[in-house]
Amino acid sequence: MKPAEDFLKNKLYERQQSGTYRELKPENGLIDFCSNDYLGFAHSAVLKQSIVHEVNTHPLSLNGAAGSRLLSGNIQYAEDLEKQIAAHHDSEAGLLFNSGYDANLGLLSSLAQRGDTIILDELVHASIIDGARLSYANRYNFKHNDLESLEAKLKLAKGNCYVVIEGVYSMDGDAPPLLEILSLTEKYNAALIVDEAHAVGLRPKGLVYELGLQQRVFARVVTFGKALGGHGAIVLGSNNLRNYLINFARSFIYTTAASFHQLAAINMAYQLLKNSSEAIISLKTNIELFKQAVNTGENFTLLNSDSPIQCIILGSNEMAREAARQLQMNNLDVRPILSPTVAQGTERVRICLHSFNSENELTLLATTLNKFTLLHAR
Repeated sequence: MKPAEDFLKNKLYERQQSGTYRELKPENGLIDFCSNDYLGFAHSAVLKQSIVHEVNTHPLSLNGAAGSRLLSGNIQYAEDLEKQIAAHHDSEAGLLFNSGYDANLGLLSSLAQRGDTIILDELVHASIIDGARLSYANRYNFKHNDLESLEAKLKLAKGNCYVVIEGVYSMDGDAPPLLEILSLTEKYNAALIVDEAHAVGLRPKGLVYELGLQQRVFARVVTFGKALGGHGAIVLGSNNLRNYLINFARSFIYTTAASFHQLAAINMAYQLLKNSSEAIISLKTNIELFKQAVNTGENFTLLNSDSPIQCIILGSNEMAREAARQLQMNNLDVRPILSPTVAQGTERVRICLHSFNSENELTLLATTLNKFTLLHAR
Protein backbone atom coordinates (compact mmCIF):
# COMPACT_ATOMS: atom_id res chain seq x y z
CA MET A 1 0.00 0.00 0.00
CA LYS A 2 1.26 3.49 -0.83
CA PRO A 3 2.44 5.69 2.08
CA ALA A 4 -0.37 8.17 1.48
CA GLU A 5 -2.99 5.42 1.82
CA ASP A 6 -1.28 4.18 4.99
CA PHE A 7 -1.52 7.68 6.40
CA LEU A 8 -5.24 7.89 5.64
CA LYS A 9 -5.94 4.47 7.12
CA ASN A 10 -4.02 5.25 10.32
CA LYS A 11 -5.66 8.63 10.86
CA LEU A 12 -9.12 7.16 10.36
CA TYR A 13 -8.32 4.34 12.77
CA GLU A 14 -7.23 6.90 15.39
CA ARG A 15 -10.56 8.68 14.99
CA GLN A 16 -12.49 5.42 15.34
CA GLN A 17 -10.56 4.44 18.46
CA SER A 18 -11.06 7.85 20.09
CA GLY A 19 -14.80 7.81 19.39
CA THR A 20 -14.67 10.93 17.21
CA TYR A 21 -15.13 9.31 13.79
CA ARG A 22 -17.60 11.17 11.56
CA GLU A 23 -20.00 9.62 9.06
CA LEU A 24 -22.55 11.04 6.66
CA LYS A 25 -26.14 9.98 7.28
CA PRO A 26 -29.13 10.42 4.94
CA GLU A 27 -32.43 11.97 5.95
CA ASN A 28 -34.27 9.87 8.51
CA GLY A 29 -37.88 11.07 8.73
CA LEU A 30 -37.58 11.94 12.44
CA ILE A 31 -39.08 15.07 14.01
CA ASP A 32 -36.70 17.89 13.18
CA PHE A 33 -34.87 19.26 16.21
CA CYS A 34 -31.56 19.26 14.37
CA SER A 35 -31.61 21.61 11.38
CA ASN A 36 -31.00 25.36 11.33
CA ASP A 37 -34.32 25.89 9.52
CA TYR A 38 -35.60 28.07 12.37
CA LEU A 39 -38.54 29.67 10.50
CA GLY A 40 -39.38 26.69 8.29
CA PHE A 41 -38.25 28.36 5.07
CA ALA A 42 -36.43 25.25 3.82
CA HIS A 43 -39.72 23.34 4.22
CA SER A 44 -41.90 26.13 2.84
CA ALA A 45 -44.13 25.31 -0.15
CA VAL A 46 -44.88 29.03 -0.44
CA LEU A 47 -41.19 29.83 -0.79
CA LYS A 48 -40.67 26.99 -3.27
CA GLN A 49 -43.49 28.26 -5.46
CA SER A 50 -42.24 31.84 -5.35
CA ILE A 51 -38.77 30.69 -6.42
CA VAL A 52 -40.25 28.75 -9.36
CA HIS A 53 -42.25 31.82 -10.36
CA GLU A 54 -39.22 34.10 -10.11
CA VAL A 55 -37.12 31.76 -12.25
CA ASN A 56 -39.91 31.46 -14.82
CA THR A 57 -40.18 35.25 -15.10
CA HIS A 58 -36.53 35.28 -16.22
CA PRO A 59 -36.62 32.68 -19.04
CA LEU A 60 -33.27 33.78 -20.46
CA SER A 61 -31.41 33.09 -17.23
CA LEU A 62 -28.71 30.44 -17.42
CA ASN A 63 -28.68 27.16 -15.49
CA GLY A 64 -25.23 28.02 -14.16
CA ALA A 65 -23.13 31.16 -14.02
CA ALA A 66 -20.42 29.59 -16.22
CA GLY A 67 -17.67 31.71 -14.72
CA SER A 68 -16.56 33.88 -11.84
CA ARG A 69 -18.24 37.25 -11.40
CA LEU A 70 -15.09 38.99 -12.62
CA LEU A 71 -15.31 37.03 -15.90
CA SER A 72 -18.63 35.85 -17.36
CA GLY A 73 -20.57 35.18 -14.14
CA ASN A 74 -21.79 38.63 -13.12
CA ILE A 75 -25.41 39.65 -13.85
CA GLN A 76 -27.43 42.72 -13.01
CA TYR A 77 -29.78 40.59 -10.92
CA ALA A 78 -26.92 39.80 -8.51
CA GLU A 79 -25.93 43.45 -8.16
CA ASP A 80 -29.55 44.51 -7.59
CA LEU A 81 -29.94 41.75 -5.01
CA GLU A 82 -26.86 42.95 -3.14
CA LYS A 83 -28.33 46.45 -2.96
CA GLN A 84 -31.70 45.12 -1.75
CA ILE A 85 -30.13 43.02 1.00
CA ALA A 86 -27.82 45.86 2.07
CA ALA A 87 -30.84 48.18 2.32
CA HIS A 88 -32.75 45.56 4.38
CA HIS A 89 -29.92 45.49 6.92
CA ASP A 90 -29.28 49.26 6.66
CA SER A 91 -25.79 48.86 5.23
CA GLU A 92 -24.08 51.00 2.61
CA ALA A 93 -23.15 48.01 0.46
CA GLY A 94 -22.85 44.25 0.31
CA LEU A 95 -21.03 41.54 -1.63
CA LEU A 96 -22.44 38.06 -2.20
CA PHE A 97 -20.38 34.93 -1.53
CA ASN A 98 -21.25 31.32 -2.36
CA SER A 99 -21.35 30.27 1.30
CA GLY A 100 -20.82 31.61 4.79
CA TYR A 101 -17.56 29.71 4.90
CA ASP A 102 -16.38 31.43 1.72
CA ALA A 103 -17.45 34.82 3.10
CA ASN A 104 -15.48 34.51 6.34
CA LEU A 105 -12.51 32.97 4.56
CA GLY A 106 -12.34 35.75 1.97
CA LEU A 107 -13.04 38.60 4.37
CA LEU A 108 -10.52 37.73 7.08
CA SER A 109 -7.73 36.35 4.91
CA SER A 110 -7.69 39.46 2.73
CA LEU A 111 -8.22 42.21 5.32
CA ALA A 112 -5.47 41.70 7.87
CA GLN A 113 -1.88 42.12 6.68
CA ARG A 114 1.47 41.19 8.16
CA GLY A 115 1.88 43.24 11.33
CA ASP A 116 -1.88 43.60 11.87
CA THR A 117 -3.91 41.85 14.58
CA ILE A 118 -7.03 39.67 14.59
CA ILE A 119 -8.75 38.98 17.92
CA LEU A 120 -11.38 36.24 18.03
CA ASP A 121 -13.90 35.16 20.62
CA GLU A 122 -12.76 31.64 21.53
CA LEU A 123 -16.10 30.16 20.38
CA VAL A 124 -16.30 31.62 16.87
CA HIS A 125 -17.05 29.36 13.92
CA ALA A 126 -14.34 27.33 12.22
CA SER A 127 -14.65 29.43 9.05
CA ILE A 128 -13.61 32.53 11.02
CA ILE A 129 -10.66 30.70 12.55
CA ASP A 130 -9.57 29.44 9.14
CA GLY A 131 -9.87 32.89 7.57
CA ALA A 132 -7.72 34.37 10.32
CA ARG A 133 -5.14 31.60 9.91
CA LEU A 134 -4.80 32.37 6.21
CA SER A 135 -3.88 35.99 6.93
CA TYR A 136 -0.39 37.03 7.93
CA ALA A 137 -1.69 38.83 11.01
CA ASN A 138 -0.99 38.26 14.69
CA ARG A 139 -3.87 36.26 16.18
CA TYR A 140 -5.31 36.16 19.68
CA ASN A 141 -8.36 34.53 21.26
CA PHE A 142 -10.26 36.04 24.15
CA LYS A 143 -12.43 34.18 26.65
CA HIS A 144 -16.00 33.81 25.49
CA ASN A 145 -17.96 37.06 25.98
CA ASP A 146 -15.34 38.20 28.54
CA LEU A 147 -14.71 41.95 28.35
CA GLU A 148 -11.61 41.87 30.56
CA SER A 149 -10.04 39.17 28.45
CA LEU A 150 -10.86 41.10 25.27
CA GLU A 151 -9.34 44.31 26.62
CA ALA A 152 -6.17 42.48 27.63
CA LYS A 153 -5.78 41.27 24.04
CA LEU A 154 -6.61 44.72 22.62
CA LYS A 155 -3.72 46.15 24.63
CA LEU A 156 -1.39 43.75 22.80
CA ALA A 157 -2.66 44.62 19.33
CA LYS A 158 -0.39 46.05 16.66
CA GLY A 159 -1.22 47.55 13.28
CA ASN A 160 -4.82 47.50 12.14
CA CYS A 161 -6.86 45.44 14.58
CA TYR A 162 -9.98 43.40 13.77
CA VAL A 163 -12.17 41.88 16.49
CA VAL A 164 -14.51 39.09 15.35
CA ILE A 165 -17.57 37.85 17.24
CA GLU A 166 -20.93 36.24 16.43
CA GLY A 167 -24.45 37.61 16.87
CA VAL A 168 -25.57 34.21 18.16
CA TYR A 169 -23.01 31.47 18.86
CA SER A 170 -23.75 28.30 16.95
CA MET A 171 -22.74 25.80 19.64
CA ASP A 172 -23.92 27.66 22.77
CA GLY A 173 -26.85 29.67 21.40
CA ASP A 174 -26.01 32.76 23.43
CA ALA A 175 -25.48 36.34 22.28
CA PRO A 176 -22.53 38.64 22.99
CA PRO A 177 -22.60 41.83 25.07
CA LEU A 178 -22.44 43.67 21.77
CA LEU A 179 -22.62 47.27 22.93
CA GLU A 180 -19.90 46.76 25.54
CA ILE A 181 -17.65 44.94 23.05
CA LEU A 182 -18.19 47.70 20.49
CA SER A 183 -17.29 50.36 23.04
CA LEU A 184 -14.04 48.54 23.80
CA THR A 185 -13.12 48.18 20.14
CA GLU A 186 -13.76 51.89 19.59
CA LYS A 187 -11.62 52.75 22.61
CA TYR A 188 -8.67 50.92 21.02
CA ASN A 189 -9.46 51.94 17.40
CA ALA A 190 -10.20 48.35 16.40
CA ALA A 191 -12.71 47.35 13.70
CA LEU A 192 -15.55 45.06 14.83
CA ILE A 193 -16.81 42.25 12.59
CA VAL A 194 -20.01 40.40 13.55
CA ASP A 195 -21.06 37.09 12.02
CA GLU A 196 -24.87 37.19 12.08
CA ALA A 197 -25.39 33.67 10.64
CA HIS A 198 -27.59 32.42 13.50
CA ALA A 199 -28.92 35.82 14.59
CA VAL A 200 -30.96 36.58 11.47
CA GLY A 201 -34.32 34.85 11.81
CA LEU A 202 -35.50 35.40 15.36
CA ARG A 203 -34.20 38.91 14.69
CA PRO A 204 -35.22 39.60 11.07
CA LYS A 205 -32.37 42.05 10.48
CA GLY A 206 -29.85 40.67 12.95
CA LEU A 207 -28.57 41.66 16.39
CA VAL A 208 -26.51 44.61 15.17
CA TYR A 209 -29.52 46.24 13.52
CA GLU A 210 -31.81 45.44 16.44
CA LEU A 211 -29.49 47.39 18.76
CA GLY A 212 -29.11 50.26 16.28
CA LEU A 213 -25.34 49.76 15.95
CA GLN A 214 -25.10 49.14 12.20
CA GLN A 215 -23.26 52.39 11.49
CA ARG A 216 -20.60 51.64 14.10
CA VAL A 217 -19.81 48.03 13.13
CA PHE A 218 -17.15 47.64 10.44
CA ALA A 219 -18.60 44.53 8.78
CA ARG A 220 -21.35 41.97 9.15
CA VAL A 221 -21.62 38.52 7.62
CA VAL A 222 -25.16 37.27 6.96
CA THR A 223 -25.69 33.74 5.70
CA PHE A 224 -28.73 32.39 3.89
CA GLY A 225 -28.48 28.73 4.86
CA LYS A 226 -30.01 28.99 8.32
CA ALA A 227 -33.31 30.80 8.94
CA LEU A 228 -33.57 31.87 5.29
CA GLY A 229 -33.59 28.24 4.14
CA GLY A 230 -31.25 28.67 1.17
CA HIS A 231 -27.52 28.88 0.54
CA GLY A 232 -24.86 31.57 0.26
CA ALA A 233 -23.88 34.64 2.24
CA ILE A 234 -23.26 38.36 2.03
CA VAL A 235 -20.64 40.60 3.60
CA LEU A 236 -22.16 43.94 4.58
CA GLY A 237 -20.15 47.12 5.05
CA SER A 238 -19.01 50.22 3.23
CA ASN A 239 -18.60 50.66 -0.51
CA ASN A 240 -14.85 50.69 0.12
CA LEU A 241 -15.08 47.28 1.79
CA ARG A 242 -17.11 45.86 -1.09
CA ASN A 243 -14.63 47.12 -3.66
CA TYR A 244 -11.70 45.87 -1.59
CA LEU A 245 -13.16 42.36 -1.41
CA ILE A 246 -13.81 42.31 -5.16
CA ASN A 247 -10.10 43.03 -5.62
CA PHE A 248 -8.50 40.98 -2.85
CA ALA A 249 -10.82 38.24 -1.49
CA ARG A 250 -9.61 35.05 -3.16
CA SER A 251 -12.72 33.03 -2.26
CA PHE A 252 -14.73 35.58 -4.27
CA ILE A 253 -12.31 36.17 -7.16
CA TYR A 254 -11.47 32.58 -8.01
CA THR A 255 -14.80 30.78 -7.77
CA THR A 256 -17.70 30.28 -10.16
CA ALA A 257 -20.55 32.63 -9.31
CA ALA A 258 -23.85 31.42 -7.85
CA SER A 259 -26.48 30.22 -10.29
CA PHE A 260 -29.54 32.33 -11.08
CA HIS A 261 -31.70 29.81 -9.21
CA GLN A 262 -29.66 30.33 -6.05
CA LEU A 263 -29.94 34.11 -6.37
CA ALA A 264 -33.69 33.87 -6.95
CA ALA A 265 -34.04 31.67 -3.86
CA ILE A 266 -32.22 34.27 -1.74
CA ASN A 267 -34.35 37.08 -3.15
CA MET A 268 -37.61 35.26 -2.50
CA ALA A 269 -36.54 34.26 1.00
CA TYR A 270 -36.02 37.92 1.87
CA GLN A 271 -39.46 38.74 0.46
CA LEU A 272 -40.96 36.00 2.65
CA LEU A 273 -39.02 37.23 5.67
CA LYS A 274 -40.81 40.57 5.45
CA ASN A 275 -44.13 38.74 6.04
CA SER A 276 -43.01 36.23 8.66
CA SER A 277 -44.06 37.91 11.91
CA GLU A 278 -46.34 34.96 12.80
CA ALA A 279 -43.52 32.44 12.29
CA ILE A 280 -41.19 34.54 14.45
CA ILE A 281 -43.80 34.72 17.22
CA SER A 282 -44.29 30.94 17.01
CA LEU A 283 -40.54 30.42 17.27
CA LYS A 284 -40.30 32.64 20.35
CA THR A 285 -43.23 30.79 21.92
CA ASN A 286 -41.63 27.41 21.26
CA ILE A 287 -38.35 28.52 22.82
CA GLU A 288 -40.15 29.53 26.01
CA LEU A 289 -42.25 26.33 26.09
CA PHE A 290 -39.15 24.18 25.81
CA LYS A 291 -37.20 26.07 28.46
CA GLN A 292 -40.11 25.81 30.89
CA ALA A 293 -40.65 22.09 30.26
CA VAL A 294 -37.10 20.75 30.32
CA ASN A 295 -35.47 19.82 33.64
CA THR A 296 -31.82 18.77 33.51
CA GLY A 297 -31.47 18.30 37.28
CA GLU A 298 -28.27 19.01 39.19
CA ASN A 299 -25.91 16.91 37.08
CA PHE A 300 -26.37 18.40 33.64
CA THR A 301 -26.57 21.98 32.42
CA LEU A 302 -28.97 23.66 30.01
CA LEU A 303 -26.96 26.57 28.65
CA ASN A 304 -28.50 30.01 29.01
CA SER A 305 -29.90 30.88 25.59
CA ASP A 306 -32.86 32.84 24.29
CA SER A 307 -32.18 31.67 20.74
CA PRO A 308 -33.50 28.61 18.89
CA ILE A 309 -30.23 26.84 19.79
CA GLN A 310 -30.62 25.04 23.12
CA CYS A 311 -27.76 22.89 24.41
CA ILE A 312 -27.53 20.44 27.29
CA ILE A 313 -23.98 19.82 28.49
CA LEU A 314 -23.48 16.11 29.21
CA GLY A 315 -19.74 16.04 29.86
CA SER A 316 -18.50 13.21 27.64
CA ASN A 317 -18.77 11.90 24.11
CA GLU A 318 -20.29 8.67 25.41
CA MET A 319 -23.05 10.43 27.35
CA ALA A 320 -23.83 12.79 24.48
CA ARG A 321 -24.09 9.88 22.07
CA GLU A 322 -26.35 7.93 24.42
CA ALA A 323 -28.66 10.92 24.93
CA ALA A 324 -28.94 11.43 21.17
CA ARG A 325 -29.63 7.70 20.70
CA GLN A 326 -32.46 7.76 23.23
CA LEU A 327 -33.98 10.84 21.58
CA GLN A 328 -33.75 9.29 18.13
CA MET A 329 -35.40 6.09 19.41
CA ASN A 330 -38.32 8.34 20.37
CA ASN A 331 -38.55 9.74 16.81
CA LEU A 332 -36.69 12.96 17.69
CA ASP A 333 -33.85 14.08 15.42
CA VAL A 334 -31.28 15.48 17.86
CA ARG A 335 -27.56 15.05 17.25
CA PRO A 336 -24.65 14.83 19.68
CA ILE A 337 -21.91 17.47 19.49
CA LEU A 338 -18.65 15.80 20.41
CA SER A 339 -15.12 16.87 21.21
CA PRO A 340 -13.01 18.07 19.45
CA THR A 341 -15.81 20.11 17.81
CA VAL A 342 -16.46 21.44 21.33
CA ALA A 343 -13.99 21.45 24.21
CA GLN A 344 -13.51 18.21 26.11
CA GLY A 345 -15.90 18.10 29.05
CA THR A 346 -18.51 20.24 27.25
CA GLU A 347 -19.87 17.52 24.95
CA ARG A 348 -23.59 18.00 24.49
CA VAL A 349 -26.79 17.51 22.59
CA ARG A 350 -27.58 20.55 20.47
CA ILE A 351 -31.30 21.11 20.05
CA CYS A 352 -32.60 23.41 17.32
CA LEU A 353 -36.14 24.68 17.81
CA HIS A 354 -38.35 25.83 14.95
CA SER A 355 -41.51 27.80 14.35
CA PHE A 356 -43.16 24.66 12.94
CA ASN A 357 -42.54 22.35 15.92
CA SER A 358 -45.86 21.51 17.58
CA GLU A 359 -46.57 21.67 21.29
CA ASN A 360 -46.89 17.86 21.36
CA GLU A 361 -43.47 17.52 19.74
CA LEU A 362 -41.94 19.90 22.28
CA THR A 363 -43.56 17.97 25.13
CA LEU A 364 -42.19 14.69 23.80
CA LEU A 365 -38.73 16.25 23.49
CA ALA A 366 -38.72 17.67 27.02
CA THR A 367 -40.19 14.50 28.56
CA THR A 368 -37.61 12.27 26.87
CA LEU A 369 -34.77 14.54 27.98
CA ASN A 370 -36.09 14.71 31.53
CA LYS A 371 -36.27 10.91 31.75
CA PHE A 372 -32.73 10.60 30.45
CA THR A 373 -31.21 13.13 32.84
CA LEU A 374 -33.10 11.62 35.78
CA LEU A 375 -31.92 8.11 34.89
CA HIS A 376 -28.30 9.24 34.67
CA ALA A 377 -28.29 11.45 37.76
CA ARG A 378 -25.25 10.75 39.88
